[in-house]
Amino acid sequence: MTTDRLSTAATLPISYLFVPGNCPERFAKAADAGSDAIILDLEDAVHPDYKPAARAAIWVWQEQTPVTRCQRYIRLNSVDSSFFKQDMTWLGDMRYPERCAGIFLPKAECPETLSRVVERLLAWNSALRIVAIIETAKGLQQVEAIAGIPGLARLAFGSLDFSLDIDCGQVPEAFLFARNRIVLASRTADLPAPIDGVTPAISDLMRVARDSHYARALGFGAKLCIHPAQLPSVRQAFLPDARQLAWADRVLSAVAGGSHAVQVDGEMVDLPLIEQAQRLREVANRYSLAAKVDAC
Repeated sequence: MTTDRLSTAATLPISYLFVPGNCPERFAKAADAGSDAIILDLEDAVHPDYKPAARAAIWVWQEQTPVTRCQRYIRLNSVDSSFFKQDMTWLGDMRYPERCAGIFLPKAECPETLSRVVERLLAWNSALRIVAIIETAKGLQQVEAIAGIPGLARLAFGSLDFSLDIDCGQVPEAFLFARNRIVLASRTADLPAPIDGVTPAISDLMRVARDSHYARALGFGAKLCIHPAQLPSVRQAFLPDARQLAWADRVLSAVAGGSHAVQVDGEMVDLPLIEQAQRLREVANRYSLAAKVDAC
């Protein structure tokens, strides 16, 4: 992992919480729920009849509410929808563009079109983090080109829309190829680890935890959430635990003299595992974690 990728990832969220744009009474609650970022949604969560009201509600909240720790993203409508032009006009007229940390672009498919959209968005706010959501077969076929668009910050996987598009079951086996390809496209384009899709089971926290650990094992670095109750499970899955950090500290202590081949816990540790230990410790420092060795 290069220094540039580490410095970029240092400020990226692990959990993103969706909030329907036409439910302004939930905005502040979502921002205070413990998520790293909220996504004020103008797309799937909002009925077409209520999209103007959603834009108005987001506008008012952005105008009246200074930014806190929780980052704010907006999910626009897809670029080929009849609502996208209205979204872009509305966004361009909004004051305080710096209060918007990023934009989610759903149903990303055409690299050329997306490139022009990214350019326009960055002209509005040069610090904007723009996330392309891969959620169709056409988008997956173009994922490497999409990942390489200048100015794009991250990829996300829209598993629910993807299952609808290819008419498959919402089971891990059906999504494995898509997830692997999105992870590899992110890595080859030097983007941060991508964002996994939502778990629709709100109250089944065991499933949320299982889905989160599975996504992390495949190389994802964050997850989309639809309810505050899901946030602790996501954070726990995507951050190293006390046992992992204790192992990392034992490895780093063992190689402090400069060796690249040592024995730790009865197993051989060479350079790749040493770098893995360094990465775990860097993540812990980034998110202010500490190893509780006595709990191991």
